[in-house]
Amino acid sequence: MRSLFALIVACGLAVPALAADDKPKEKPSPEETFKRLDKNGDGKLSLEEFKGKRQGEKATKAEETFKKKDKDSDGFLTLDEYKAKLGKAK
Repeated sequence: MRSLFALIVACGLAVPALAADDKPKEKPSPEETFKRLDKNGDGKLSLEEFKGKRQGEKATKAEETFKKKDKDSDGFLTLDEYKAKLGKAK
């Protein structure tokens, strides 16, 4: 019984220590994400760079989003186009 109590106390002390190290991850800024997606470093995103490894329905959704964000229809997203919010269709 004493061993069980010692084990419970030890676990109780270890859990807060683990939680203290478990800081929530900060979400990367749009600029950081854009830079990570821009594989060739040309300062703009192609459709392929924007889609990444997405497949199926996720790739289709990414293509739709890309087309909506590509305001000048040049086939690339600038940082400004990438950061722009998409309006909700009514």
